[in-house]
Amino acid sequence: MPKIIENLREQIVEEAKKQLMEGGYGKTTIRSVASACGIGVGTVYNYFKSKELLISAFMLDDWYKCTIRMSELDPSDTDGFFRGVLAELKGFSEKYSYLFQDKDAASALSSVYTERHEQLRTMLARLIKPACKKGTGRFEDENFLPVYIAESILFFTMSETSIEDQMKALRLLACDE
Repeated sequence: MPKIIENLREQIVEEAKKQLMEGGYGKTTIRSVASACGIGVGTVYNYFKSKELLISAFMLDDWYKCTIRMSELDPSDTDGFFRGVLAELKGFSEKYSYLFQDKDAASALSSVYTERHEQLRTMLARLIKPACKKGTGRFEDENFLPVYIAESILFFTMSETSIEDQMKALRLLACDE
């Protein structure tokens, strides 16, 4: 009879996080995670089909928590709303900065970068669109302004632009006529 390990998926995810933080992307393998958890490699593959999906599992969980907090912000308070969005994105990017700066990870994940970036921008645009109601009528495509602002926010976050400078730019771009 196979042994039953409670919360095995969570143990695998936590071990992968630990190894990524300590040794980086290149030294973290399905085999090393399985070994540290005291299970076979095949068992990890029962939960995650690849190392990339294992990493995505915990990053997506944190991203969804982040988007929930953003969706709870009041879009009628434009300044407070964008400050909250910027703070959430900064927190997320700081949490995973070790991975974003890892050259092995960048190389391995470059093939999915464009697709993930577009998904992130689309989700963010959907979240900020209610704060842009006044400004969307200026453009033929009502989604243009939220998408443009979302892309700008992502750029600002990754370039480590100060929140005050970001807010100045957002006030110019955004939603106040």
